[in-house]
Amino acid sequence: MMNSFNLCVPVTVSPLLKKKKMCRLSFLLILAVQSALPAVFGADTYSRYDFPPGFVFGSGTSAYQIEGAANEDGRTPSVWDTFAHAGFMNGATGDVACDGYHKYKEDVQLMAETGLDAYRFSISWSRLIPHGRGPVNPKGLRYYNNLINELIKSGIQPHITLYHFDLPQELEDEYGGWVSRKIIEDFTAYADVCFREFGDRVQYWSTVNEPNIFAIGGYDQGIAPPRRCSPPFAFNCTKGNSSTEPYLAVHNILLAHALVAKLYREKYKVCRLVTEMSCASFPASYVFVASSILRGQYVLPFDMIKRKESILSGFGALTLVLQLKQQGFIGLSVYVFGIYPFTNSTEDLTAVQRASDFFIGWLVHPLIYGDYPRAMKQNVGSRLPAFTPLELKQVKGSADFLGLIYYTSITIKDKSSSLEEEPRDFNRDMGVEFITNVNASQIFEEPIMPEGLQQVLEYFKQVYGNPPLLIYENGRQTRRNTTLRDTERISYIHAHIGAVLDSVRNGSNTIGYFTWSFLDVLELLAGFESSFGHYYVDLGDPDLKRYPKLSADWYAQFLKGKSVGPEPGALIEIGSNLSAADSK
Repeated sequence: MMNSFNLCVPVTVSPLLKKKKMCRLSFLLILAVQSALPAVFGADTYSRYDFPPGFVFGSGTSAYQIEGAANEDGRTPSVWDTFAHAGFMNGATGDVACDGYHKYKEDVQLMAETGLDAYRFSISWSRLIPHGRGPVNPKGLRYYNNLINELIKSGIQPHITLYHFDLPQELEDEYGGWVSRKIIEDFTAYADVCFREFGDRVQYWSTVNEPNIFAIGGYDQGIAPPRRCSPPFAFNCTKGNSSTEPYLAVHNILLAHALVAKLYREKYKVCRLVTEMSCASFPASYVFVASSILRGQYVLPFDMIKRKESILSGFGALTLVLQLKQQGFIGLSVYVFGIYPFTNSTEDLTAVQRASDFFIGWLVHPLIYGDYPRAMKQNVGSRLPAFTPLELKQVKGSADFLGLIYYTSITIKDKSSSLEEEPRDFNRDMGVEFITNVNASQIFEEPIMPEGLQQVLEYFKQVYGNPPLLIYENGRQTRRNTTLRDTERISYIHAHIGAVLDSVRNGSNTIGYFTWSFLDVLELLAGFESSFGHYYVDLGDPDLKRYPKLSADWYAQFLKGKSVGPEPGALIEIGSNLSAADSK
């Protein structure tokens, strides 16, 4: 979770789009549709059975934020280790974190008791392949196999993120990590290991977690690993270029994602053909196919099998059996906001569309349509890398689903003057001003805005053809060490699940919802000063004992099929653990 990003600063915008009236009408239409929808997120009760069959509910964490054991069993440092040890997380590090590396069985048991359908976690690249490339670490491999097996045994789907801000430091030092095209080959080889070792039990793979925020924080503002930036946009980095590197990093991420998706579809998501026909039954050009089939060795990519089947099925009493080797899906996770205009002026409405193009379209437009949005190409110019024709073909359609990370909404005001400034970074290229409703001291008092999530889901339906969506992060930030009676978190989650239900009823292709986070994990910017979890982790206890918060009980009741509302008191009997742990 990239909490507390300093995005609420004056930034600029490019010239108004030629079709600004169309943009204005488009956003007015989406806002009008949203306001006309029946809302359940306000006060009504609902149950999980109001959702379509197969809709998945879960929760998540990531490797560096939960695992600990940073220096054990062959793991090497990542850029996140370096960032933390430089003191940028309020003095906290992931050396121990929540000790999930040793306590995974206990944590999976808590997940089972809570009733999770699925658990989203990430793999530490530097734990599995300590030098970024080369030999696999057998102890790291054993840990992830054990975790996955424990989840499967408990009836919980594993949803895996391959990269969550923790690039092996060796690759960063060697060639600059994501700003170099060398990362594409190394990331694909790493993904290949994961598919080979875990793919028989894992269906949902996200290649990279929120590349948009990762690039802004890590390569423009320098407030996230790997801390690359340049003046006048930031002054706390020793290397980097805020004007070019965010775009370069995302470009390489998209290319790496596309290559990984291609690898999975051609090597792992394949059909095996089995037949007892003799080779003589096939034309000469297909004898090698039939011969290999008889030895049980030949596999065909899924998209090729339909063509082959139509040819082969015409030869005698052919018995053809198609068997999928793996049945997974490859996606990418995107950080999203509900975005609203400061006024209904054409300029502010166009600024909202431009902000959507920069925040969302930066990633999703290439995946759906094959190239960056026109506004980005126009405003960023030559600093925005270009896809070759082959790359365009590979990137387009390379996501089977999209993961969405939503916490709050923002208000946008046009500020077109920044395009006249030099140099420019992402914010100035976007050319908008953020109107914030809270200041930094009110971060734990942000308004609950589920209508923003509903707007985002409607936007994906209208603009991007309604792709399958998994809401992979959604949660309420509170101060740590306050209370286990986290009623604000319950109100937040209740409202947002209700917004998802509204959207699904209105035709959104949303297929799952995950809270962030299952435990109170180490947070990227706040360290252990804030929390999002359903379970409190007592850092003062040598055993790091977990205590359920009220939201854990609320979520468990919902997951087990009971009707729930925003007020927990009438529905949940608070257990003795709350009183026992509230004094911690």
